Amino acid sequence: MSNRPPTSVYVPPGGPPQGPGPSRAIYAAMGEENIFRMCRDFYCEIGRSPIRPLFAEDLAKASEKLAAFLVGITGGPPLYHQRYGNPMMRARHLAFPIDEAARRTWLDCFFKTLEGAEETYAFPAAHLPGFKRWLEEFSAWMVNKQ
Repeated sequence: MSNRPPTSVYVPPGGPPQGPGPSRAIYAAMGEENIFRMCRDFYCEIGRSPIRPLFAEDLAKASEKLAAFLVGITGGPPLYHQRYGNPMMRARHLAFPIDEAARRTWLDCFFKTLEGAEETYAFPAAHLPGFKRWLEEFSAWMVNKQ
């Protein structure tokens, strides 16, 4: 038996995202290189944001992990799984205090990166609204603190 006090972790109402994931046509249009570039640009935004301290010192490595995850869920090869194992994203994020304000800042950084994404990253315009919806739902599941 441990002498540590029990810890309770906030669980967002509704549980994990239930809607459809991002379209697999995204990877077909963008390719791996553009997804990795988009994630590098996103982490540049994170680096200038108030939530920067929540992230590892090496933002380039963090951007590669996100890109590997996004490649797989948008129709490409399962890079994240191959490189890092089972994603278990909520479990991997529990070590970081993520409240609604941090989530909103994260989304703002991503949405800023997606401005002009059709031209910059060959992001298929028809799938941008669905991708943004998925980001909203997925990020809500990462919140672990009220």
